[in-house]
Amino acid sequence: MSKMLDVTTVERDVAVNNVKISAKDVQVFYGDNHAIKDVTVEIEDKTVTAFIGPSGCGKSTFLRCINRMNDTIEVCRVVGDIRIDGENIYDPKIDPVQLRAKVGMVFQKPNPFPKSIYDNVAYGPRIHGLARNKAELDEIVERSLRSGAIWDEVKDRLQAPGTGLSGGQQQRLCIARAIATEPKVLLMDEPCSALDPIATAQVEELIDELRKSYSVVIVTHSMQQAARVSQKTAFFHLGSLVEFGETSKIFTNPIDPRTESYITGRIG
Repeated sequence: MSKMLDVTTVERDVAVNNVKISAKDVQVFYGDNHAIKDVTVEIEDKTVTAFIGPSGCGKSTFLRCINRMNDTIEVCRVVGDIRIDGENIYDPKIDPVQLRAKVGMVFQKPNPFPKSIYDNVAYGPRIHGLARNKAELDEIVERSLRSGAIWDEVKDRLQAPGTGLSGGQQQRLCIARAIATEPKVLLMDEPCSALDPIATAQVEELIDELRKSYSVVIVTHSMQQAARVSQKTAFFHLGSLVEFGETSKIFTNPIDPRTESYITGRIG
C-alpha cells in the first residue's frame, strides 16, 4: 500500500512542479574512478537546461546517465535514482532501447547514417513500429525535417545521402532524426562545437524552437551559448554539481565562489 502512495506522490510532485527529469544522489564510477558525486537535480519540461563546467568535470557523463548510454561502458556503474515523468529509468523492467527512443540524443560531431536523408529520419520510426504504412512514415519524415528546420533545403533530394550535406545541415538532420521517435527529452552533447558561426546560430535558433515541445538538456563549453539558449544552468566541477538555477542568476549573481571563478575565467 505504501508503495502505491509513494508512486502517486512522485507523480503528483512531477505534475505540480513541471519536473521532467528528477535525479537524486546520483554517483557514477568508472572502475575505481568516482566520476560523478552525489548529484541531485530537477530538470523542467519545455525548458533548455545547460550543463557547463571545465573539461572532465562530469557534465557529459551525467548527461549520458539520462538515456543510459553509460550502460554500454563495461566498467561503468551508476548508483542513485533518475526518473523521467516519475518513472525510474534504471528499473530492471525498463528496456534501454525503448528508453532511448524516448530520450533523443544529438552528439558533438554530426553523425548521419550512411543512408539517404529520408532513411536517416525514417530509421527510428521503422524499428520502433511508429508507422503503419508508407504514407504515415512519409508524414513522420516530413514533420521531423520541418521540426529540424531543414525540410525546405532537402525536400527535393530526400534520396540523396545524408553524408553529402554540409556540417550544419548534417547536425540539423541528426536533430530531425532524434525527434522522429517523438521523444520526451532531447539531450545534446556540445551540438555546435564542430560547426561554423552561421550553422551554430541556426542550431541555436532551432533549440529555442524545440523547447516549446521538449525538455532540452545541452552540454556546452561555451558560456555565451549557455547564456543565449538556456533558461536554467547547472555548473559542474570535479564531478560535483556545484550550483543550479536560473541562467541569468548563475551568470550575474552566482552563490558559490567556484561558479564565479569559472564564469570570470579564473578556473577552467
